[in-house]
Amino acid sequence: MTETPRDSQGDAITHPPPETATAQAGGEGTAAATAQAGGEGTAATAPMPPAGDGAAGAAATPATTPLPPPAGDGAAGAAAPAAAGFGLPVAIALIMGSIIGVGIFNLPTSLASIGPITLVSMALTTVGAIALALMFAALSRRLPADGGPYAYSRVAFGNRLGFFNAWSYWISSWAGNAGIAVGWVLYVQEFINKGGNKLFTILLVLVGLWVPAFINLSGVKNMGSVQMVTTILKFVALAFMSTVGLFFIKTANFHPWNISGEGAISAIGSGCAIALFSYIGVEVASVAAGKVRNPDQNVPKSTVFGTLATAVVYMLSLIAVFGILPSSALEKSDAPFSAAVNEMFGGTWAGYTMAVVVIISGFGALNGWTMIVAEMPLAAAKDGLFPQRFKQLSKNGVPAFGIISGTALASIAMAVNYIGSGGATVFTTLILMTGITVAIPYAFSALAQIKWRIADRRAMHGARFTRDMIVAVLSLIFSILFIYYSRNTGHSWFTYWAPFILAGVAMLLGIPVYAKMRNQMTEPEPVPEYR
Repeated sequence: MTETPRDSQGDAITHPPPETATAQAGGEGTAAATAQAGGEGTAATAPMPPAGDGAAGAAATPATTPLPPPAGDGAAGAAAPAAAGFGLPVAIALIMGSIIGVGIFNLPTSLASIGPITLVSMALTTVGAIALALMFAALSRRLPADGGPYAYSRVAFGNRLGFFNAWSYWISSWAGNAGIAVGWVLYVQEFINKGGNKLFTILLVLVGLWVPAFINLSGVKNMGSVQMVTTILKFVALAFMSTVGLFFIKTANFHPWNISGEGAISAIGSGCAIALFSYIGVEVASVAAGKVRNPDQNVPKSTVFGTLATAVVYMLSLIAVFGILPSSALEKSDAPFSAAVNEMFGGTWAGYTMAVVVIISGFGALNGWTMIVAEMPLAAAKDGLFPQRFKQLSKNGVPAFGIISGTALASIAMAVNYIGSGGATVFTTLILMTGITVAIPYAFSALAQIKWRIADRRAMHGARFTRDMIVAVLSLIFSILFIYYSRNTGHSWFTYWAPFILAGVAMLLGIPVYAKMRNQMTEPEPVPEYR
């Protein structure tokens, strides 16, 4: 998310001096170069100070502080003066930091009920993630606006659709944060509450949500170094499993290939919907375009290379985990990476070490994504789409109302999901809900790109038309399929449809807000020319 410098009332400063600019990266994963999404995917391209597993990133820095190195859960890269910018290698590191989050460490459990066939799902989701990343890179060159995906739908289709895309994107940020917290606690419980007492588990998740909220409310500065440590730990854990873990694979564990009880296509589709969470945050890669040298070439290149590099680590680590343990064991494990390393080395010490690494890096994700939750409505409030309370900054220079309301909603979503469900099922439901609500603005961004590129061609501006249209159409198809397959397979009726029910209820709550705000909305800016 790209932070727009603001004065004490939260209004944008049109020409900020270089020494007060800020940058940060985050995603569920972290948003790149001034943002954070998870990703954990995802996540998130909201503007401002930041979610992915694709979820989450760097703690926001008030606009008056010097430019820190960007960092996040995972945050990567280093900020460079705007005049000089950074080159392709740093840009690739920044993109990887924006994508990788904590959700990947819980993903094997969520996919195990479908079977190793979900490795195909992960590969196809990677294709969709690359298409989305390329599309957002092109859109950001044309319209480098605060708000990421929702800004494109607003300019293309007006305030009504713009509002509901902003609302949907905001839901994805706090629902994703709830998912990250649940996944984080599953590893915390390797040490405490091993019996899985549900009330104690809910209290632990609340700690994971509200401690980062209080940290963000305090306006703590210079969190970049902490975020960088969490990112390095996460990379080390994934790299270890992606290399050493491959030597412990037993091919028999890849059979049966599909245990979902559904056909191969349905099983792969269901796996794709779950896997999307690991790539949430890929859309924020393009936000760093203003900090990259030769952005027209380096942003698309770094986006593709960074996403591919992340995909390699994801795929190899998942292959290793599925090969080390059978699906039946993974399905019962709340901490699959810990279970896998215990199987590799025997005993429990290796699993505890892995759990500590995930817990530390997970806290970094929660810290960064908490700020992302507040920044999405902050951008929308500046456009008059969200209530003005969201843009008011506290004495510590943070959007306190957005932090508190987003964390409260994440707490409610988490608690509701724990009624009648265990931790792993709650995690899967929340990440599917996140996928539905983030795929809506993805789809409308694709429609905006298609609309604008057709208009460009009619106006004789047809450069890169075929490439952009193919990428946008693929992004649209993947977004629709992600929504369609976001069902909790293998569960009761309510749990099966819970992601849609929760997302639908949350979307309906936006109707009275829209009715109240529609006369206060500013007009979208004109569409800039293609470049």
